[in-house]
Parts: sequence; C-alpha cells; structure tokens
Amino acid sequence: MDKQDSQADHKMNDSQKTPEKKQPLTTCLFSAAFFGALGSSFLYGYNLSVVNAPASYIKDFYNKTWMERYGEPILPETSTLLWSVTVSIFAIGGLLGTLSVSLIIKVAGRKGTLLLNNCFAVTAALLLSLGEMSRSFEMLIIGRIVMGVNSGISLSVLPMYLGEISPKHIRGSIGQFNSILICLGVFTGQVLGLPELLGQESRWNYLFSFLAFPAVLQLCVLPFLPESPRYLLMEKKDEAGAERAFQKFLGKTDVSQELEEVHAEARAQDNLNTVSVLQLLRSPAVRWQLITIIITMACYQLCGLNAIWYYTNGILREAGFAEHLLPYVTLSTGATETLAAIFSGLVIEQIGRRPLLIFGFSSMAVFFSLLTIFLNFQDSVSWMPYLSYICILAVIAGFCSGPGGIPFILTGELFEQSYRPAAFMIAGTVNWLSNFAVGLLFPFIQEKLQSFAFLVFVVVCILGSIYLCVVLPETKNKTFKDISQSFAKINKVPEFSPGQEMELVLSMKPESEKAPDVKKTESSF
Repeated sequence: MDKQDSQADHKMNDSQKTPEKKQPLTTCLFSAAFFGALGSSFLYGYNLSVVNAPASYIKDFYNKTWMERYGEPILPETSTLLWSVTVSIFAIGGLLGTLSVSLIIKVAGRKGTLLLNNCFAVTAALLLSLGEMSRSFEMLIIGRIVMGVNSGISLSVLPMYLGEISPKHIRGSIGQFNSILICLGVFTGQVLGLPELLGQESRWNYLFSFLAFPAVLQLCVLPFLPESPRYLLMEKKDEAGAERAFQKFLGKTDVSQELEEVHAEARAQDNLNTVSVLQLLRSPAVRWQLITIIITMACYQLCGLNAIWYYTNGILREAGFAEHLLPYVTLSTGATETLAAIFSGLVIEQIGRRPLLIFGFSSMAVFFSLLTIFLNFQDSVSWMPYLSYICILAVIAGFCSGPGGIPFILTGELFEQSYRPAAFMIAGTVNWLSNFAVGLLFPFIQEKLQSFAFLVFVVVCILGSIYLCVVLPETKNKTFKDISQSFAKINKVPEFSPGQEMELVLSMKPESEKAPDVKKTESSF
C-alpha cells in the first residue's frame, strides 16, 4: 500500500511540475455559479435591504392589526419591540440554518441541499407576502426567521459547492459569485423599493413575493447541472459520476489529472467519515486554519459595515438632500457594493486573496478614521457632510473589494474534504452571532461614544489586517492539500504522508471508532 501511495504521489508531483494548460470558463461552470448564487446569496443580500423601504408601511400595518384585535392603539414600546424582532430575528434564523447544514448536506449533498433550501425561500415568500391579507404580523415574523434559515444554509453550502467544482486557477473568481450576487441582491432590493416601483403602501407586500422568483429559477436550472465531483468521489465513492461531473464543468474529456488530485487528498483521509465539529476543534493539524477562519469571519461582521447603513440616511439629510431624494441617492451605495465586488472577482486570481483582504480591512480603517473626523466637523462646515458621504462609499468599496466575499472562499480552501462541513458550521455560527451582536450592541456604543463610535471598528479592522498579514498564506492556484500543508509548520505538526495523516486523525477518535485493520505506515517520500 505504501509503495502504491508513493508511486501515486510521485506521479502527482511530476504532473505538477509540467506546465498546466488553464481551461477557460465553461458554460456549465458559469451556470452552476450564477444560478447557484442567484437562488442563494442573492436572496440573502435582497433580504438585507428589502425591509428598509416599506418600514413605515409595515409599522402602520402592525398598528392597524393591533387596533383591530384589541380595540386600542399599540403602545410605542410594543411597536418598537415588534419591529425590532421582525428585523433581528433574521439573524436567529440564519444561525439555525447554519447549525443544520452538516446534517442536511450529509443526506442531500451540495447541490441537493441548495435545491432543498428553495423550499424555505418559497415558504418565506408566501408568509411575508400574505401576512397583510391575513391580518397577521406573526406571519411576517415567522417569514423572516424562515428566510433566515434559508440564508444560513446558503452561506454555508454555496461557497462549499463553488469551491469544489472550480479548477484551482479560477477558484477565487468563481467563489466571488457569492459576494457579487449578495451585493446585487442588496441593490435590487433598493431599486424595487423605490416609490415608483414597489415602495408604496399598496404594493409593499409584492417586495416579498419577489423572493420566490430567484428560487424558482434555481429550481428550473440547477437539477440539470452536476453535483460536486469531489463530493461524489470522496464521500459517495462514485468515480464514474465524479469523472462525468469534472468533464462537464471543465469542458474536456481527459480529467485524469483532476481525479488524481482528488485521489491524493482522499488517500490522506481513507476510511474516515466526515469530521464532527468537536473533532475539528480538537485537531492540532487544523488549529490555525480554524483560528484564522474564526477571526476572519468575526472581522467580516464586526468591521462596521452593518453600522454604516444606520448612518447613511442621517448623513445624507445633514448634507442637505431632500427627504424624497434619499432613496435615489442611497442607490449609489448598492451600486458601489456591486461594482467593487465585480472588480474583486476579476482581479482576485491576479492579486490573490491575502492582499485583497489586508487592503480591504486597512482601507476601511483609514476611511472610518476620516469619517470620524468629518462627523465631528459636520455642523460647523457646510460641505463636510459631502466628505462624510464619500467616506461611506469608500468604506463600502473597501469592504466589497476583499472582506465582503473572501472569508467564505477561504473557509472552503483552508480545509480538506472531511473537515469542510464542520468548518463551515463554525464559520457560519461566528458570522451570525457577530451579526446579531453588532445589531444588539451598536446602538448602545453609538449612544455612549456618539461620532467616535466608528473608532471601535477602526481597531477591529487594524487588528484583523495585522493578523492576516502575519498568519495567512496565499491560497491562489493551490490545491486543497497544498494549502493544508502550508499550515503544517505553524500548527507544529510534520508534513505527513497520506498514511501518517490518516493515522493522526484516527488516533484522535475513541478506540471503538478506530478502523481495526489500519496498520502504521512509514513515510512514502
């Protein structure tokens, strides 16, 4: 067995030394990335912005419903509580969705989970759009939590699927479809919420009906596209299916090199089931990968972009924009997000993940600092609010150029197949808990610190940049196995041969779970 592994590894090394002909982006791969993201991350982005335009109409609906039920006006504090629950419960649903991913994905696979997830989107669309007709604000609240479950599943499964179907030379660009469609979803929510379209009292429920449209489109297209070939080969042991999937995604008949790359990773995990969250937390071989993902995902939420949305309309008012013009001017934020995400997707394979992340967090720290200065002089200088608004656009552009999408790509890249579902569960949990913490704590921080509140985010961005600069290796154009081995030194574990790596992970399992026939092997190098 050692001899065969050694020969296979040498064969793999020889193939890596020869120049690799880079395959162009195929229609199949583009379709999987676009329609996968359309029914997943697009809906997440859309839900971030869709409640802003009809907020006053929804509150009026709550008041009328309360009056009809109880014969008295709703108390202001009760109205505020209902609205806060409606907005914030989306994050609770996201956390529930994240925690359910490993169970669903084990049964349905990557593509199957994305397809099943559309049931939550359609259900949420029905609840949210029919709530007014049914005179039930509870339907809106339940619809928001169901939509959160959909988003929690999407933000874990989609990056996993995109990372596993992409050749390594465009894995980053394909992964950025997640970020681009999130930003496009935010922008679409802003556009459809304009008064001329659906942002009217008689039409606001149609804003939520739109949720079903991308989900149905995905249901029509994704069944005809292949499952993840890595999932088919490593978890389902379906080599013929994996070969066909690679052929369709890559647009070529000879996929022996890609299959051998997956086999090389599989040999290190032979006879192993998918690692649990507890096993991942205990594994020394992936300790710094896990720390890196936790810190990066926490910074993704705690860097302050969510807080920017709270300030945008106020700064625009201070700048002298009329109230009826605010929705149109706010479109510039969604457009900036989308353009920055597209730019990042175009350059990520040339510049790399690490420089874009460090640049993004560093630029956000700079412009948050400038925004703090401008806010303090906003009342004394007439043109200062315009500089504040430019800083807001710059912060958004800095975020979407790197931190807005790359943390999800890294979660898929830093872990090999058996660790990946547990890694996404941990990353998603950190993501949603941090999101909830910002929404809960920022109003209190802002009340205490006033215009200096953004300095908290400056500290987060600077610390995040320093950590990534010191710890994170570049992952572009590397196999998953190469990326894992690049952490071997910092994890203080040797670079294992396949047999030794399997033995290390097995040694962390309870005795009853160890394979009885596994023998110790020597290094095959």
